[in-house]
Amino acid sequence: MPHTRYIVVQHKDEWLIKFGDEEYGPYHSRAEAMLFAIDAAQKLGEQGENTQVGLMGEHGRFRAEWSYGKDPYPPQGL
Repeated sequence: MPHTRYIVVQHKDEWLIKFGDEEYGPYHSRAEAMLFAIDAAQKLGEQGENTQVGLMGEHGRFRAEWSYGKDPYPPQGL
């Protein structure tokens, strides 16, 4: 089943959340952006979506950081 992804990206000194064709933010830290993205992903997961939150890393590669049903909610250690 494909994942619905929230992607946290750094843009200059701010952090954004990309979801589909939309961008949300800016957030002041990676942790703040991750918390907002995980909260949104949790809500979609409760509606039956297979959701993930991750970081856009080097060379434009997605790195999963949190997955609905696999990782704790609320998240620990961000």
